[in-house]
Amino acid sequence: MRHRLLEARRKDSGFTLIELLIVIVILGVLAAVVVLAVGAFDDRGEEAACKSDVKAVEVAVEAYRAKNGSYPGSLDDLVSNTDENYLRSLPNTSTSKDFAYHIEYIPGTGAVQGFLNKGTDTTDDDVDCLTGAVNTPAP
Repeated sequence: MRHRLLEARRKDSGFTLIELLIVIVILGVLAAVVVLAVGAFDDRGEEAACKSDVKAVEVAVEAYRAKNGSYPGSLDDLVSNTDENYLRSLPNTSTSKDFAYHIEYIPGTGAVQGFLNKGTDTTDDDVDCLTGAVNTPAP
């Protein structure tokens, strides 16, 4: 009896090469799915941050207008005002592609827009983070 058990164990001593390859392929597919899913979260985070900054600047601009009767001359006025700080710090206003997004302000109308920087060149199109419209920079 003992002899039969030892002989049976010798025959079932491990996994076959095919079984190991199947497991490796399945793990590779799962790893690829996770990497793609995590990469998508990064884009949504930048878009949400852009929208949040645009709304914060819009509120600060309107608060400035309500108190002073006119729109600020620049976004710097919202931070450097000694009596009231409408913003703690300025959001990114540089159109450099080093940043994920930038905010643009038009003093005459008080309009605030946020653009997601797409591509690596300054001539690449940017996308409005609120509407999704494509903004082609001027040459």
